[in-house]
Amino acid sequence: MEKLQNALQNARKKRAVTSAVVPSEDRKAVPAKEKEASSSWDQITPFTPDMKALKDHRVVSTEASNLAMPYDILRTKLMLEMKKNGWTRLAITSPSPACGKTTIALNLAFGLSRQIEKQTLLFDLDLRRPGISKYLNHKPDHDIRELYEGKVAFKDYAVRVNENLAIAGMRNTIPDPASLLNSDLTAEVLDEIQGTFTPDVMIFDLPPFLANDDTRSFLRNVDCALLVAKANETRVDQIDTCEREVALHTNVVGIVLNQSQVTNDTLGYGYDAN
Repeated sequence: MEKLQNALQNARKKRAVTSAVVPSEDRKAVPAKEKEASSSWDQITPFTPDMKALKDHRVVSTEASNLAMPYDILRTKLMLEMKKNGWTRLAITSPSPACGKTTIALNLAFGLSRQIEKQTLLFDLDLRRPGISKYLNHKPDHDIRELYEGKVAFKDYAVRVNENLAIAGMRNTIPDPASLLNSDLTAEVLDEIQGTFTPDVMIFDLPPFLANDDTRSFLRNVDCALLVAKANETRVDQIDTCEREVALHTNVVGIVLNQSQVTNDTLGYGYDAN
């Protein structure tokens, strides 16, 4: 972890990194409607996740435990930074596939759901390789395009867990994901969802950044992004490239070095908060 941090710091100094400041108020403002939001949450279909499926995919933060502690620490660091800057939308991406971003997204979401005063929305936008529905052992009744083209309401698409966590997974992959992610209609639908449900946090599980142009197409819709790298596999130059390019579109809130150490069933990782 120390070598990674030193290498990244040197790379940042060479290019004088400055993250793009994209405050949430730059997007179309949607007034909060607390009473209507509460009623809207009640209309989302309740769902009980398959706990064995979650455990098999290392989603451990459904309850407080030693296994959940690293994710809880990451959750707290992220929420403090986001609150300080007035951010509500968090993207999670990685340089390449299989770095663990979906596992981290779900652990953050379930960790937030244990804070009863927080309301969280989690979206699977890795449209070529969706994982959230598989991890939950749940298949939505509608196609993802129906949601983002405004043909089905969020309350009829998503499922609600623990009263304060709503999850929009995926039924099937879709062709040409970038066109959907870059669509103005998708942005408008997300604004409408945020205005209706007034969540404290919206988490987007995005595709691997270097694999295609999907994530680049969507980053304009978020306030900040978390990069997930995999120890002993992700190269420093890949992290550096992702950090530099993501910063052109939104704020890089931190870097997670996933699987930096594994003890029994514990998934260890390091965290670099820029």
